[in-house]
Amino acid sequence: MPRPERLARLLVVEDDPMLLELIATKLWLAGYMVIQAKDGVDAVRKLADVRPSGVILDITMPNMDGFGVLEHMRRSTALRGIPTMVLTARRETEDVKRAMALGARDYLTKPFSDQQLLSRVARLVRKLSVKA
Repeated sequence: MPRPERLARLLVVEDDPMLLELIATKLWLAGYMVIQAKDGVDAVRKLADVRPSGVILDITMPNMDGFGVLEHMRRSTALRGIPTMVLTARRETEDVKRAMALGARDYLTKPFSDQQLLSRVARLVRKLSVKA
């Protein structure tokens, strides 16, 4: 598996605290710096403070869902280019199309394996470093 960008900062947005901690731990062990957000509103606040190298984003959340976060990022010139992977239980084709139309670069459904998560995140961050 490719090594992640050294100290790539990832914002993980997930409303299930146990799943958020699990994903954050797996990414941290793989060498990423991880910032956690518990919902879309928290994510928007943290996006303003920390410019992450990438975002891992759930769709179904309270206060502001993942589509709302994607719309916010799309409207912001500073945030528009941040590569985002949707990580959700929603499998409907319309949800995938909507997320991609709003700027998501990848879409992974739950449940997922550690290898799926890590390889997709590595690809997401590698695309960013190739463009730089």
